[in-house]
Amino acid sequence: MDNKKLVLDTSVIIDGEVTKMIETGDISGASQIIIPLAVLDELQSQASSNKEHGFVGLSEIKKIREQCSKKKIDLLFVGARPTLDDIRLAKHGRIDALIKDVAMREGATLVTADYVQALVAEAQGVQSMHVSTPAKTSNLEFEKFFDDNTMSVHLKEGVLPMGKKGKPGNSQLVKLDEERCSYSQLTHIIEEISEASRVEGVGSVEISRSGATVIQYGKFRIAITRPPFSDGLEITIVKPIVKLALADYNANEKLMDRLSGEAEGIIISGPPGSGKSTLAGSLAEFYLEKGKIVKTFESPRDLQVPAEVTQYGPLEGSFDKAVDILLLVRPDYTIFDEVRRAPDFEVFSDMRLAGVGMVGVVHASSPLDAIQRFIGKVELGMIPHIIDTIIFVKSGSIQKVYDVSLTVKVPTGMQEADLARPLVEVRDFNTGEIQYEIYTFGEENVVVPTAELNKKIKPDATIRKLAESKIRDVIRRFDSDAEINILSENRVQIKVTKEVVPLIIGRGGSTVSELEKMLGIKIDVEVKTPALGNEINFNVSEAGSSVTILINQEEIGKNVNIYIDDEFVFTSQVGKKSRIKIDKRSENGRKIINAILAGRKIRIFDSRG
Repeated sequence: MDNKKLVLDTSVIIDGEVTKMIETGDISGASQIIIPLAVLDELQSQASSNKEHGFVGLSEIKKIREQCSKKKIDLLFVGARPTLDDIRLAKHGRIDALIKDVAMREGATLVTADYVQALVAEAQGVQSMHVSTPAKTSNLEFEKFFDDNTMSVHLKEGVLPMGKKGKPGNSQLVKLDEERCSYSQLTHIIEEISEASRVEGVGSVEISRSGATVIQYGKFRIAITRPPFSDGLEITIVKPIVKLALADYNANEKLMDRLSGEAEGIIISGPPGSGKSTLAGSLAEFYLEKGKIVKTFESPRDLQVPAEVTQYGPLEGSFDKAVDILLLVRPDYTIFDEVRRAPDFEVFSDMRLAGVGMVGVVHASSPLDAIQRFIGKVELGMIPHIIDTIIFVKSGSIQKVYDVSLTVKVPTGMQEADLARPLVEVRDFNTGEIQYEIYTFGEENVVVPTAELNKKIKPDATIRKLAESKIRDVIRRFDSDAEINILSENRVQIKVTKEVVPLIIGRGGSTVSELEKMLGIKIDVEVKTPALGNEINFNVSEAGSSVTILINQEEIGKNVNIYIDDEFVFTSQVGKKSRIKIDKRSENGRKIINAILAGRKIRIFDSRG
């Protein structure tokens, strides 16, 4: 080697090729190996953020120091330290520029595994050496844990390696080895995976967060977590063991016709590990064979689909940004794997309303849960325009298929024609029977299982089940002690104090009419008459602007009911001085004064019944 000084950049350190070259003597002519401080700080920043490349790179620098010591090669750390802005802009070439500056000042050869970096260095007159990485992409250490029946492998430091064997819905967790996983063993596995994932066409880093990395390596989905996100270093590796065609699901001719033509807003739902993504991949292949352009939205991109199906991830971390590009590609169908967060539902809805056929994969424990997850994220009336078919998958097979449509009618269990409203019908696809109705009741959306309503339950059970708590919430705004009686499945009787009646009725009946429209029922308003208790002796006196009713001390703190003749007037609490004081100018005060002047009988009862 003509040049005695070598400057290493980040890529060649992470690849581990320099360590091997020192060991084999391929760079025996070098007198100095220089690592720019910018490289060290960048790796430290990545490791501090719990990113895998940071840990791998720092581990390699440690190995390089040990090899340089053995081979009598000077190892130097030189150059300017990068600023915080430099580190933030590392992916835009800022750190690479600092590294090239070090090689230029030192008159050294830049050693890099980045072909672009090598070209730029040559363009600037800096001698460079591009090192291609012969990454190991087969017989990786983790693959020894897999056989034809292994669905997933779970490795954690200090814990025995475990694996889930079987098929979706019929699997068993088994021990894979008698020795517990060590930190160094897991680190070696991560280094192998990271090295292999950088080789084009073999693997890719799908998610990189502080403490978590997800790598798609061939058909394996590998999730790596570190503290503080997890309580220890952990690797979870999932492999699909079944690849099915749509015909393998034994779908009847009616469903196949639906998928071939009418269905363009499909939701595949089911619990984790039930085979949802496998069915989504089968649908992608099915539509491809029908001559459709099919794309996918995935994070991570782990669907098993033909090469003709392009798999898209989030654009700059957002599926919303990816929609703009995807619409320009003009797909006939898009498979959206794992619709979870609110923005995902918005993206799914946006693309469906734009005319793209959509197949969404949603975690749900029942078929209805899938549609309920859309409620609140999009307008209720828009749901049938977004979703027309729900397929529920469990244990690797299709368990239920629902048809979703919009209609206007009187909800099941109600009778009066003026209660008709728009509602979403969820029907059993095979029988055509309505399973659920979804509509607005009052100010909230309700999901009603119509199958239960059709079991000849008591006439008032429907309104009681749907409305009693809602009616109580509304009426108690006027009277917290209102009595509510269900008269029929669409009529209620409300008893309130005399003073509250005008508030509920409103001018010309406007308030009660508005309440009836909001609640979807008829309301009868009556005055609440307290039950007569034990009659109490008392004395009445007036002084100044007040009327005072003096009662026995035993009634202090208790509520009593005041009547004039047989007409209930009001309820009041007896004060600490065993008296009730009433302002003459108040309505109740005037009634008491008028009764005294007219010689009418005033009676007081306790509320003990």
